Amino acid sequence: MGNRFAVAMAAAVFCAVLPGCQPEQEQGQAARPDRVAGQPNFNGVWRALNSANWNLEGHSASALTEFWQLGAIGAIPAGQSVVEGGKIPYLPEALAQRDANRAGWPKADPETLCYLPGIPRANYMPYAFQIVQGGGDILFVYEYASANRLVAMTEHKELPVDTWMGQSNGSWEGDTLVIESFGFNGRAWLDRSGNYLTPAGVVTERLTLVSPDHIDYQATINDPTTFSEPWTIRMPLYRMIEENAQILEFKCVPFVEELLYKDLELPEESAQ
Repeated sequence: MGNRFAVAMAAAVFCAVLPGCQPEQEQGQAARPDRVAGQPNFNGVWRALNSANWNLEGHSASALTEFWQLGAIGAIPAGQSVVEGGKIPYLPEALAQRDANRAGWPKADPETLCYLPGIPRANYMPYAFQIVQGGGDILFVYEYASANRLVAMTEHKELPVDTWMGQSNGSWEGDTLVIESFGFNGRAWLDRSGNYLTPAGVVTERLTLVSPDHIDYQATINDPTTFSEPWTIRMPLYRMIEENAQILEFKCVPFVEELLYKDLELPEESAQ
């Protein structure tokens, strides 16, 4: 539960310097204002309810043959495509790399090793995330791996080095929050099916609050080294409306220590 305290502290510190910002637990469902500093109020805890983290494209339910002992617990749920047009427009060589990634799952998937999820994947993993908004920069805090990102709304920035989460710069187009993210290290996947983008990729997200508890989320991915044209995913994000809605702790590094460091263990005879 440590992440609950950390998030609360981060939100409190962040809000302290942002006019009009209130942490979610202080607002209350009835007291939540419609707008913050003149813009739509995205403050809250959100999550996607789909199987896009398994595969952005449409897919049937299937068994994980490597984990047959898990039975139905380990099966992949069916899902409709969240890609506009249905299919991702890969270049031939990039499609071959996607297929190689897919063949290497789960070991090759960065999610398996608790690496940061990157953008846009962080927004549709099966974990909640919190948006903290005031009159300036906007903070996204993710349950998975305690990831976070700060969307620069006033002073747009360039990263000196590429990272898992990249750099996010935001602006408003009417009531739509537009976020351009770039500077990725090219190691993150877009889902568990091996879809990916390279360091040349730029992700442009559009978040529109279409009801108090519903965001229309779109992300356009432009990576000319991988795709023949830009393509867009679209899905709703839902506010968690429980009275005590909050993101909880999922610090996954302890869960993968055997995978990461097993090869570094000394043989028992050497350790004695």
